[in-house]
Amino acid sequence: MSFNLANKSFAERAEIEDEKARLFELWQTNLAKAKGEAARMIGEKPRRKGKWAEWVRAELDGMTPPEFANMVRSEINKLMAAASAGKS
Repeated sequence: MSFNLANKSFAERAEIEDEKARLFELWQTNLAKAKGEAARMIGEKPRRKGKWAEWVRAELDGMTPPEFANMVRSEINKLMAAASAGKS
């Protein structure tokens, strides 16, 4: 399977570019919301203790579209990494 766009037909390239544009627009429109959701979930960690990871997975599984859930997951990972780096 080739990822070189030059090897794809015009229609395939256009479809790829349309999807990239859609994802970029979704990212631009929802980044602040994703950061807010991630902060909310991190804020639940002390209260939920050992069940927190399970709760986060359930919350993420319930989010739509899946691309938004991935954005929130990414922001959670960034916040957790920053918190770990701060403890070192």
